[in-house]
Amino acid sequence: MNAVIDTASALALNAHCARCIDNDELEAWTQFFTEHCLYRVTTADNHAQGMEASLIYADSRAMLNDRVLSLRTANVYEKQRYRHLVGLPSLLEDTPRGRRSETPFVVVRIMRGGETSLFATGRYLDELVIDGGDTLRLASRVVVCDSHNIDTLLAIPL
Repeated sequence: MNAVIDTASALALNAHCARCIDNDELEAWTQFFTEHCLYRVTTADNHAQGMEASLIYADSRAMLNDRVLSLRTANVYEKQRYRHLVGLPSLLEDTPRGRRSETPFVVVRIMRGGETSLFATGRYLDELVIDGGDTLRLASRVVVCDSHNIDTLLAIPL
């Protein structure tokens, strides 16, 4: 096994994920997750209380792919895009499968008409793993938003 879970590889993974979302390459974004993964968007209050309520929830890459497909073909929402500013990851404890990390983020939303606003701040709580193909992937990403005031137009993943 040549791949390692270190700060540089976690930083690169986060940069690639953010780039795919910001450039509307959501189909490529899902490939950074393991087949059996967890992706949740929640608030800091819910997370602190251990509540499972999620604004977005997927427990497999197939569910993430379905969400992207529905964004492309079925969902109706105002055209928008994001620009991520992602901080340095803090590598935390090892897990049986890999390693946990925490990374701060800021997301700016740009609407079709050009209006730009601070959309979300928070942290990514990740479980990073190296898959059988020697590739670093996300086994779990819990997006914890700092504010409980979340715009109802949370269409695109954070």
